[in-house]
Amino acid sequence: MPTSESTVKIHEITRVTPSSDSPNSANEFSLPLTFFDTYWFKFPPVQSLYLYQLSDSHSTPSYFNSEILPRLKQSLSLALSHYLPIAVYLKWPSESDKPVVSYTPNDGVTLSVAESNVAIFDTLISNEMHRAKELHPFAPPLILFDDKAEILPLQITLFPGQGFSIGTAAHHSAFDGRIASMFMRSWAYLCKHGTNELPPELTPSFDRSIIKDPSGLVISFLNQWRAIFEQESDTRSMKIPASLQAVSDNIVGATFEFSCKDIKGLREKALSELATDHGRGKHQHHLSSFVVTLAYTSTCLVKTKGEGDRDVVIEFGVDCRARLDPPAPPTYFGNCVVNYSNSAEATNFMGEGGFAFAIDIVSELVQKINKGVLEGAEMNPTNFYAPKLPGTQLIMVAGSPKLNVYEADFGQSKIKKVEIVSIERDEAVFMAESRS
Repeated sequence: MPTSESTVKIHEITRVTPSSDSPNSANEFSLPLTFFDTYWFKFPPVQSLYLYQLSDSHSTPSYFNSEILPRLKQSLSLALSHYLPIAVYLKWPSESDKPVVSYTPNDGVTLSVAESNVAIFDTLISNEMHRAKELHPFAPPLILFDDKAEILPLQITLFPGQGFSIGTAAHHSAFDGRIASMFMRSWAYLCKHGTNELPPELTPSFDRSIIKDPSGLVISFLNQWRAIFEQESDTRSMKIPASLQAVSDNIVGATFEFSCKDIKGLREKALSELATDHGRGKHQHHLSSFVVTLAYTSTCLVKTKGEGDRDVVIEFGVDCRARLDPPAPPTYFGNCVVNYSNSAEATNFMGEGGFAFAIDIVSELVQKINKGVLEGAEMNPTNFYAPKLPGTQLIMVAGSPKLNVYEADFGQSKIKKVEIVSIERDEAVFMAESRS
Protein backbone atom coordinates (compact mmCIF):
# COMPACT_ATOMS: atom_id res chain seq x y z
CA MET A 1 0.00 0.00 0.00
CA PRO A 2 1.35 3.49 -0.81
CA THR A 3 2.63 5.54 2.12
CA SER A 4 1.11 8.88 3.10
CA GLU A 5 4.17 10.64 1.65
CA SER A 6 3.75 9.00 -1.76
CA THR A 7 -0.04 9.42 -1.78
CA VAL A 8 -0.22 13.19 -1.22
CA LYS A 9 2.04 16.16 -1.69
CA ILE A 10 1.62 18.92 0.91
CA HIS A 11 1.83 22.31 -0.81
CA GLU A 12 1.08 24.57 2.13
CA ILE A 13 0.53 24.54 5.89
CA THR A 14 -1.00 27.75 7.17
CA ARG A 15 -2.92 29.16 10.10
CA VAL A 16 -6.42 30.46 9.32
CA THR A 17 -7.65 32.98 11.90
CA PRO A 18 -11.19 34.24 12.53
CA SER A 19 -12.21 37.11 10.29
CA SER A 20 -12.03 40.57 11.85
CA ASP A 21 -14.79 41.68 9.45
CA SER A 22 -17.38 39.64 11.29
CA PRO A 23 -19.60 41.27 13.94
CA ASN A 24 -18.79 38.25 16.12
CA SER A 25 -15.06 38.95 16.29
CA ALA A 26 -13.61 39.09 19.80
CA ASN A 27 -10.30 39.74 21.51
CA GLU A 28 -10.53 36.89 23.99
CA PHE A 29 -12.93 34.03 24.56
CA SER A 30 -12.98 31.05 26.91
CA LEU A 31 -15.32 28.22 27.81
CA PRO A 32 -15.11 25.96 30.86
CA LEU A 33 -15.51 22.26 30.24
CA THR A 34 -18.70 20.59 31.45
CA PHE A 35 -18.96 16.96 32.60
CA PHE A 36 -20.16 16.08 29.09
CA ASP A 37 -16.78 17.38 27.84
CA THR A 38 -14.51 15.76 30.45
CA TYR A 39 -16.32 12.46 29.82
CA TRP A 40 -14.48 12.44 26.44
CA PHE A 41 -11.24 14.09 27.68
CA LYS A 42 -8.69 11.48 26.54
CA PHE A 43 -10.77 9.95 23.78
CA PRO A 44 -8.69 9.66 20.56
CA PRO A 45 -9.42 12.23 17.83
CA VAL A 46 -12.38 11.78 15.52
CA GLN A 47 -11.11 12.03 11.93
CA SER A 48 -13.61 12.70 9.16
CA LEU A 49 -13.41 13.05 5.39
CA TYR A 50 -15.81 15.01 3.15
CA LEU A 51 -15.45 14.31 -0.58
CA TYR A 52 -16.63 16.62 -3.38
CA GLN A 53 -16.66 15.98 -7.12
CA LEU A 54 -15.79 18.76 -9.57
CA SER A 55 -16.10 19.14 -13.30
CA ASP A 56 -12.99 18.58 -15.41
CA SER A 57 -12.41 22.32 -15.92
CA HIS A 58 -12.85 23.16 -12.21
CA SER A 59 -10.60 20.36 -10.97
CA THR A 60 -7.40 21.48 -12.69
CA PRO A 61 -4.71 22.65 -10.23
CA SER A 62 -4.64 26.13 -11.78
CA TYR A 63 -8.40 26.72 -11.51
CA PHE A 64 -8.72 25.11 -8.09
CA ASN A 65 -5.84 27.06 -6.57
CA SER A 66 -6.88 30.41 -8.07
CA GLU A 67 -10.67 30.22 -7.71
CA ILE A 68 -11.94 27.54 -5.35
CA LEU A 69 -9.22 27.41 -2.69
CA PRO A 70 -9.29 31.19 -1.93
CA ARG A 71 -13.07 31.01 -1.43
CA LEU A 72 -12.68 28.05 0.89
CA LYS A 73 -10.08 29.90 2.96
CA GLN A 74 -12.08 33.14 3.13
CA SER A 75 -15.30 31.42 4.16
CA LEU A 76 -13.39 29.32 6.71
CA SER A 77 -12.13 32.53 8.32
CA LEU A 78 -15.71 33.84 8.47
CA ALA A 79 -16.99 30.57 9.91
CA LEU A 80 -14.35 30.65 12.65
CA SER A 81 -15.54 34.09 13.72
CA HIS A 82 -18.88 32.47 14.53
CA TYR A 83 -17.24 29.40 16.07
CA LEU A 84 -14.39 30.95 18.07
CA PRO A 85 -13.93 27.89 20.34
CA ILE A 86 -12.75 25.95 17.28
CA ALA A 87 -9.96 28.46 16.60
CA VAL A 88 -8.34 27.77 19.95
CA TYR A 89 -6.24 25.42 22.02
CA LEU A 90 -7.49 23.23 24.80
CA LYS A 91 -5.35 24.10 27.84
CA TRP A 92 -5.10 23.11 31.49
CA PRO A 93 -3.78 26.13 33.41
CA SER A 94 -1.86 25.36 36.59
CA GLU A 95 -4.30 27.46 38.63
CA SER A 96 -7.36 25.62 37.30
CA ASP A 97 -8.82 22.32 38.47
CA LYS A 98 -10.02 21.50 34.95
CA PRO A 99 -9.05 22.23 31.34
CA VAL A 100 -10.51 25.19 29.46
CA VAL A 101 -11.12 26.12 25.85
CA SER A 102 -9.26 29.40 25.55
CA TYR A 103 -9.09 31.81 22.58
CA THR A 104 -6.68 34.72 22.32
CA PRO A 105 -5.94 37.01 19.34
CA ASN A 106 -4.07 35.35 16.47
CA ASP A 107 -5.34 31.90 17.41
CA GLY A 108 -6.70 29.89 14.49
CA VAL A 109 -6.89 26.47 12.89
CA THR A 110 -4.06 24.68 11.13
CA LEU A 111 -4.95 24.19 7.46
CA SER A 112 -2.90 21.91 5.22
CA VAL A 113 -3.33 22.18 1.45
CA ALA A 114 -2.36 19.05 -0.46
CA GLU A 115 -2.61 17.33 -3.83
CA SER A 116 -3.17 13.62 -4.35
CA ASN A 117 -0.55 11.73 -6.33
CA VAL A 118 -2.77 8.70 -6.88
CA ALA A 119 -6.02 8.27 -8.81
CA ILE A 120 -8.04 7.00 -5.88
CA PHE A 121 -10.98 9.43 -5.80
CA ASP A 122 -13.47 7.09 -7.51
CA THR A 123 -12.64 4.38 -4.98
CA LEU A 124 -13.11 6.75 -2.06
CA ILE A 125 -16.59 7.87 -3.15
CA SER A 126 -17.78 4.36 -4.00
CA ASN A 127 -19.41 1.83 -1.69
CA GLU A 128 -16.83 -0.83 -2.54
CA MET A 129 -14.67 -2.55 0.03
CA HIS A 130 -11.30 -0.89 0.57
CA ARG A 131 -8.45 -0.94 3.05
CA ALA A 132 -9.29 1.51 5.82
CA LYS A 133 -5.77 2.97 5.79
CA GLU A 134 -6.28 4.26 2.25
CA LEU A 135 -8.18 7.17 3.84
CA HIS A 136 -5.37 8.16 6.23
CA PRO A 137 -3.35 10.50 3.96
CA PHE A 138 -6.39 12.77 3.48
CA ALA A 139 -7.25 13.39 7.16
CA PRO A 140 -4.84 15.53 9.21
CA PRO A 141 -3.35 14.45 12.53
CA LEU A 142 -4.46 16.15 15.75
CA ILE A 143 -1.45 17.96 17.19
CA LEU A 144 -1.19 17.36 20.93
CA PHE A 145 1.33 18.86 23.34
CA ASP A 146 1.71 18.37 27.07
CA ASP A 147 0.37 21.85 27.80
CA LYS A 148 -2.16 22.33 24.98
CA ALA A 149 -4.07 20.57 22.21
CA GLU A 150 -5.52 21.66 18.91
CA ILE A 151 -9.29 21.51 18.51
CA LEU A 152 -9.83 20.99 14.76
CA PRO A 153 -6.97 20.91 12.24
CA LEU A 154 -8.10 20.70 8.60
CA GLN A 155 -6.71 19.40 5.32
CA ILE A 156 -7.94 20.27 1.82
CA THR A 157 -6.73 17.83 -0.83
CA LEU A 158 -7.15 18.26 -4.58
CA PHE A 159 -7.62 15.16 -6.73
CA PRO A 160 -6.71 16.58 -10.17
CA GLY A 161 -9.39 15.97 -12.78
CA GLN A 162 -11.81 14.59 -10.20
CA GLY A 163 -12.56 16.66 -7.10
CA PHE A 164 -11.34 17.58 -3.64
CA SER A 165 -11.69 16.48 -0.05
CA ILE A 166 -11.82 18.22 3.32
CA GLY A 167 -10.34 16.18 6.13
CA THR A 168 -10.83 17.02 9.81
CA ALA A 169 -9.46 15.77 13.12
CA ALA A 170 -11.68 16.79 16.03
CA HIS A 171 -10.77 16.81 19.71
CA HIS A 172 -13.81 15.10 21.25
CA SER A 173 -13.45 16.97 24.53
CA ALA A 174 -14.31 20.23 22.75
CA PHE A 175 -17.51 19.25 20.91
CA ASP A 176 -19.55 16.32 19.67
CA GLY A 177 -20.71 15.10 16.26
CA ARG A 178 -23.67 17.47 16.11
CA ILE A 179 -21.38 20.50 16.38
CA ALA A 180 -18.80 19.02 14.01
CA SER A 181 -21.50 18.65 11.37
CA MET A 182 -22.99 22.06 12.16
CA PHE A 183 -19.60 23.74 11.73
CA MET A 184 -18.99 22.08 8.36
CA ARG A 185 -22.48 23.07 7.19
CA SER A 186 -21.90 26.63 8.42
CA TRP A 187 -18.58 26.89 6.59
CA ALA A 188 -20.26 25.54 3.46
CA TYR A 189 -23.21 27.94 3.82
CA LEU A 190 -20.95 31.00 4.05
CA CYS A 191 -18.90 29.80 1.06
CA LYS A 192 -21.91 29.03 -1.13
CA HIS A 193 -23.91 32.18 -0.33
CA GLY A 194 -21.04 34.69 -0.10
CA THR A 195 -22.30 36.16 3.18
CA ASN A 196 -20.88 36.64 6.66
CA GLU A 197 -24.15 35.88 8.50
CA LEU A 198 -25.49 32.49 9.51
CA PRO A 199 -29.14 31.45 9.83
CA PRO A 200 -30.36 30.75 13.40
CA GLU A 201 -30.21 26.97 12.97
CA LEU A 202 -26.45 27.21 12.27
CA THR A 203 -25.59 29.85 14.89
CA PRO A 204 -23.97 28.20 17.93
CA SER A 205 -25.04 28.86 21.51
CA PHE A 206 -22.21 29.12 24.07
CA ASP A 207 -24.33 29.32 27.24
CA ARG A 208 -22.81 26.76 29.64
CA SER A 209 -25.19 27.59 32.50
CA ILE A 210 -27.72 25.19 31.00
CA ILE A 211 -25.54 22.20 32.01
CA LYS A 212 -26.05 21.51 35.72
CA ASP A 213 -23.53 19.41 37.64
CA PRO A 214 -24.64 19.07 41.29
CA SER A 215 -22.72 15.80 41.73
CA GLY A 216 -19.35 17.17 40.58
CA LEU A 217 -19.08 14.85 37.59
CA VAL A 218 -16.71 17.18 35.74
CA ILE A 219 -13.93 16.48 38.26
CA SER A 220 -14.97 12.86 38.78
CA PHE A 221 -14.49 12.09 35.09
CA LEU A 222 -11.08 13.79 35.03
CA ASN A 223 -10.02 11.70 38.03
CA GLN A 224 -11.18 8.55 36.26
CA TRP A 225 -9.10 9.44 33.21
CA ARG A 226 -6.13 10.10 35.51
CA ALA A 227 -6.59 6.64 37.02
CA ILE A 228 -6.44 5.07 33.57
CA PHE A 229 -3.18 6.87 32.73
CA GLU A 230 -1.62 7.04 36.17
CA GLN A 231 1.69 5.93 34.65
CA GLU A 232 2.00 9.32 32.95
CA SER A 233 4.45 11.65 34.63
CA ASP A 234 2.11 14.58 34.05
CA THR A 235 -1.54 13.68 34.53
CA ARG A 236 -2.51 17.11 33.16
CA SER A 237 -0.89 16.30 29.82
CA MET A 238 -3.03 16.90 26.75
CA LYS A 239 -1.39 13.99 24.95
CA ILE A 240 -3.25 10.77 24.19
CA PRO A 241 -1.16 7.58 24.50
CA ALA A 242 -0.31 6.09 21.12
CA SER A 243 -1.47 2.68 22.33
CA LEU A 244 -5.06 3.94 22.31
CA GLN A 245 -4.78 4.95 18.66
CA ALA A 246 -3.18 1.78 17.31
CA VAL A 247 -4.91 0.27 14.28
CA SER A 248 -4.44 -3.03 12.50
CA ASP A 249 -3.30 -2.95 8.86
CA ASN A 250 -5.93 -5.55 8.00
CA ILE A 251 -9.05 -3.46 8.68
CA VAL A 252 -11.29 -2.92 5.66
CA GLY A 253 -14.31 -0.71 5.17
CA ALA A 254 -17.37 -0.68 2.93
CA THR A 255 -20.61 1.29 2.68
CA PHE A 256 -24.08 -0.26 2.69
CA GLU A 257 -27.11 1.84 1.79
CA PHE A 258 -30.59 1.13 3.12
CA SER A 259 -33.42 2.47 0.97
CA CYS A 260 -36.88 3.33 2.30
CA LYS A 261 -38.03 0.05 0.78
CA ASP A 262 -35.27 -1.85 2.58
CA ILE A 263 -36.17 -0.31 5.94
CA LYS A 264 -39.87 -1.03 5.41
CA GLY A 265 -38.96 -4.64 4.67
CA LEU A 266 -36.83 -4.87 7.81
CA ARG A 267 -39.66 -3.46 9.92
CA GLU A 268 -42.07 -6.04 8.49
CA LYS A 269 -39.49 -8.80 9.08
CA ALA A 270 -39.08 -7.65 12.69
CA LEU A 271 -42.83 -7.67 13.33
CA SER A 272 -43.12 -11.12 11.79
CA GLU A 273 -40.27 -12.63 13.83
CA LEU A 274 -41.34 -10.97 17.07
CA ALA A 275 -44.86 -12.30 16.57
CA THR A 276 -43.47 -15.85 16.58
CA ASP A 277 -41.79 -15.20 19.94
CA HIS A 278 -38.22 -15.19 18.62
CA GLY A 279 -37.54 -12.11 20.74
CA ARG A 280 -36.19 -12.38 24.28
CA GLY A 281 -38.52 -9.89 25.97
CA LYS A 282 -42.14 -8.85 26.20
CA HIS A 283 -41.53 -5.10 26.36
CA GLN A 284 -42.91 -2.75 23.73
CA HIS A 285 -40.57 -2.61 20.75
CA HIS A 286 -39.41 0.66 19.25
CA LEU A 287 -39.12 -0.07 15.52
CA SER A 288 -37.64 3.17 14.24
CA SER A 289 -35.39 3.23 11.16
CA PHE A 290 -32.38 3.49 13.50
CA VAL A 291 -33.41 0.45 15.56
CA VAL A 292 -34.16 -1.90 12.67
CA THR A 293 -31.08 -0.81 10.69
CA LEU A 294 -28.70 -1.19 13.64
CA ALA A 295 -30.27 -4.51 14.67
CA TYR A 296 -29.90 -5.91 11.15
CA THR A 297 -26.33 -4.62 10.80
CA SER A 298 -25.38 -6.05 14.20
CA THR A 299 -26.83 -9.45 13.29
CA CYS A 300 -24.80 -9.51 10.07
CA LEU A 301 -21.58 -8.48 11.83
CA VAL A 302 -21.98 -11.14 14.49
CA LYS A 303 -22.62 -13.81 11.88
CA THR A 304 -19.51 -12.82 9.90
CA LYS A 305 -17.42 -13.66 12.98
CA GLY A 306 -19.02 -17.09 13.16
CA GLU A 307 -20.17 -19.23 16.07
CA GLY A 308 -18.55 -18.85 19.48
CA ASP A 309 -19.05 -18.18 23.17
CA ARG A 310 -17.95 -14.55 22.91
CA ASP A 311 -19.86 -11.58 24.30
CA VAL A 312 -21.33 -9.05 21.85
CA VAL A 313 -21.61 -5.45 23.02
CA ILE A 314 -23.80 -2.99 21.09
CA GLU A 315 -23.12 0.63 21.99
CA PHE A 316 -24.23 4.02 20.69
CA GLY A 317 -24.21 7.64 21.81
CA VAL A 318 -27.31 9.65 22.69
CA ASP A 319 -27.67 13.41 22.14
CA CYS A 320 -28.99 14.81 25.42
CA ARG A 321 -29.77 18.37 24.32
CA ALA A 322 -33.53 17.96 23.97
CA ARG A 323 -33.66 15.50 26.87
CA LEU A 324 -32.25 17.70 29.63
CA ASP A 325 -34.50 19.53 32.08
CA PRO A 326 -34.64 22.31 31.01
CA PRO A 327 -33.52 21.32 27.49
CA ALA A 328 -30.40 22.78 25.91
CA PRO A 329 -30.84 24.52 22.54
CA PRO A 330 -30.16 22.29 19.53
CA THR A 331 -27.26 24.60 18.63
CA TYR A 332 -25.56 24.26 22.05
CA PHE A 333 -21.80 24.24 21.41
CA GLY A 334 -19.90 21.50 23.17
CA ASN A 335 -20.50 17.89 24.04
CA CYS A 336 -23.93 16.71 25.05
CA VAL A 337 -23.60 13.00 24.36
CA VAL A 338 -23.44 9.94 26.61
CA ASN A 339 -23.15 6.29 25.67
CA TYR A 340 -25.61 3.46 26.12
CA SER A 341 -24.69 -0.20 25.73
CA ASN A 342 -26.19 -3.67 25.99
CA SER A 343 -24.57 -7.08 25.70
CA ALA A 344 -25.42 -10.72 25.07
CA GLU A 345 -23.75 -13.93 23.92
CA ALA A 346 -23.08 -14.25 20.20
CA THR A 347 -25.07 -17.46 19.89
CA ASN A 348 -28.29 -15.49 20.44
CA PHE A 349 -27.77 -13.62 17.15
CA MET A 350 -27.40 -16.81 15.13
CA GLY A 351 -30.16 -18.79 13.51
CA GLU A 352 -33.73 -17.98 12.66
CA GLY A 353 -34.45 -15.70 15.60
CA GLY A 354 -31.21 -13.69 15.53
CA PHE A 355 -32.69 -10.55 14.01
CA ALA A 356 -35.59 -10.49 16.49
CA PHE A 357 -33.10 -10.90 19.33
CA ALA A 358 -31.07 -7.93 18.05
CA ILE A 359 -34.27 -5.88 17.82
CA ASP A 360 -34.86 -6.65 21.50
CA ILE A 361 -31.33 -5.57 22.47
CA VAL A 362 -31.42 -2.24 20.62
CA SER A 363 -35.06 -1.46 21.41
CA GLU A 364 -34.41 -2.06 25.12
CA LEU A 365 -31.67 0.60 25.02
CA VAL A 366 -34.04 3.10 23.43
CA GLN A 367 -36.60 2.43 26.16
CA LYS A 368 -33.93 3.16 28.80
CA ILE A 369 -33.26 6.53 27.18
CA ASN A 370 -36.93 7.45 27.30
CA LYS A 371 -36.98 6.84 31.07
CA GLY A 372 -34.23 9.38 31.75
CA VAL A 373 -31.30 10.13 29.53
CA LEU A 374 -28.60 10.15 32.22
CA GLU A 375 -30.00 7.42 34.46
CA GLY A 376 -29.21 4.40 32.31
CA ALA A 377 -26.16 5.79 30.55
CA GLU A 378 -22.63 4.42 30.82
CA MET A 379 -21.35 7.35 32.87
CA ASN A 380 -17.84 6.04 33.25
CA PRO A 381 -14.99 7.01 30.89
CA THR A 382 -13.08 3.86 31.83
CA ASN A 383 -15.66 1.88 29.85
CA PHE A 384 -13.87 3.08 26.72
CA TYR A 385 -10.72 1.19 27.68
CA ALA A 386 -11.77 -1.25 30.39
CA PRO A 387 -10.42 -4.75 29.72
CA LYS A 388 -13.09 -6.88 28.08
CA LEU A 389 -13.36 -10.64 28.05
CA PRO A 390 -11.06 -12.17 25.41
CA GLY A 391 -12.81 -12.24 22.06
CA THR A 392 -15.52 -9.73 22.98
CA GLN A 393 -17.09 -8.26 19.83
CA LEU A 394 -17.85 -4.55 20.14
CA ILE A 395 -20.35 -3.00 17.73
CA MET A 396 -20.05 0.73 18.35
CA VAL A 397 -22.04 3.31 16.40
CA ALA A 398 -20.35 6.53 15.32
CA GLY A 399 -22.35 9.42 13.91
CA SER A 400 -26.12 9.51 13.54
CA PRO A 401 -28.63 9.72 10.67
CA LYS A 402 -29.82 12.97 12.26
CA LEU A 403 -26.53 14.89 11.86
CA ASN A 404 -27.25 15.93 8.24
CA VAL A 405 -23.63 15.62 7.18
CA TYR A 406 -24.63 15.58 3.51
CA GLU A 407 -25.94 19.14 3.75
CA ALA A 408 -22.39 20.53 3.75
CA ASP A 409 -22.74 21.98 0.24
CA PHE A 410 -19.99 24.46 -0.66
CA GLY A 411 -21.59 25.36 -3.98
CA GLN A 412 -18.97 23.85 -6.28
CA SER A 413 -20.76 20.51 -6.39
CA LYS A 414 -22.95 18.24 -4.33
CA ILE A 415 -21.09 16.31 -1.72
CA LYS A 416 -20.36 12.74 -2.85
CA LYS A 417 -19.31 10.94 0.32
CA VAL A 418 -18.66 11.43 4.03
CA GLU A 419 -16.46 8.99 5.92
CA ILE A 420 -15.44 8.76 9.57
CA VAL A 421 -11.84 7.66 9.13
CA SER A 422 -11.25 6.88 12.80
CA ILE A 423 -14.00 4.22 13.11
CA GLU A 424 -11.38 1.63 12.22
CA ARG A 425 -9.81 2.11 15.64
CA ASP A 426 -12.78 0.44 17.36
CA GLU A 427 -14.10 -1.41 14.29
CA ALA A 428 -17.13 0.83 14.66
CA VAL A 429 -20.06 1.47 12.34
CA PHE A 430 -20.63 4.98 10.96
CA MET A 431 -24.33 5.73 10.45
CA ALA A 432 -25.49 8.73 8.43
CA GLU A 433 -28.46 9.81 6.38
CA SER A 434 -28.58 8.55 2.81
CA ARG A 435 -26.79 10.59 0.16
CA SER A 436 -29.93 10.41 -1.99
